[in-house]
Amino acid sequence: MTTALLIIDMQIALFSYENEPLYRDEQVLDNIRVLIEKARRAGSPVIYVQHCSLEDDEFREGCETWPIHPRIAPLEDDTIVKKYSWDAFHGTPLQEYLQKLGVQNLVIAGGQTEFCLDTTCRRAYSMGYKNNILVQDAHTTLDSKLMTAPQIIAHHEHVLGGRFVKLQPASEVAFS
Repeated sequence: MTTALLIIDMQIALFSYENEPLYRDEQVLDNIRVLIEKARRAGSPVIYVQHCSLEDDEFREGCETWPIHPRIAPLEDDTIVKKYSWDAFHGTPLQEYLQKLGVQNLVIAGGQTEFCLDTTCRRAYSMGYKNNILVQDAHTTLDSKLMTAPQIIAHHEHVLGGRFVKLQPASEVAFS
């Protein structure tokens, strides 16, 4: 097994900001579901990374917005990695788990583009995962004070693509 699907921080919390809608939220959920189905058919592991906050906020472990969104909820045998920083590898068992499975490549999807996705894409590359895919239509973010969500996504795809990850739409992603 050489490729795993890594779904980052797709928790109810990201969808709970009434005044700040998550960019293309329905499309991203639909595309992640497609990726999950493709990975499972190929026998590739589906790994969820779940952000945990030490603060009393929407990402605090156990609160009502902390679970992974129900439309893409993990199955009982899927792996869930809890993280306490923007880096899915930092202080987590992710690297050990990937090595145990013989994973060499990652297909990366989720939220938020400029935080946890960016950091994890760069870290994965520096750890030796060289043929990773960032799924263009399966990651998202919120508007910031400086840029709109589409601008943030375009900027990060420009910086990451061809360097740390290959960019592909969900329809073109294949698992091996």
